Amino acid sequence: MTEVITFYEEVGGHDTFVRLVEAFYRGVAEDEVLRPMYPEEDLGPAAHRLTMFLEQYWGGPTTYSEERGHPRLRMRHVPFHVNPDARDRWLAHMRAAVDEIGLSPLHEATLWDYLQRAAFAMVNTFEPSPTAGSPTQPDTTR
Repeated sequence: MTEVITFYEEVGGHDTFVRLVEAFYRGVAEDEVLRPMYPEEDLGPAAHRLTMFLEQYWGGPTTYSEERGHPRLRMRHVPFHVNPDARDRWLAHMRAAVDEIGLSPLHEATLWDYLQRAAFAMVNTFEPSPTAGSPTQPDTTR
């Protein structure tokens, strides 16, 4: 019998995904377009949700589904203004985070391929970002 080792385990498990998400949200915290999409003062809850999602996607614990149900990524992001600019900003912060955690080239390429495809799939408008000072959308579905 052959033991299957998941991507989650290969890259270092929980600690790796926590580091990835923490690095990502450091960038989001300073981003004038993305930060308003998170009306919570503390980005901790969003970071927790993203960590759980990524862990589950890559073969780790199924905590995300246990706590939140099926991921339904596109549906959960519909209330948010995700245009190409927001997508590109998201990808820039995620690229920096992926680079920071220092995965092997194969693991990095595998992860980055998924993140790019996911980011492009979340685009739901081609309208410009709302102007500064306009109401933000509630963070009820992420």
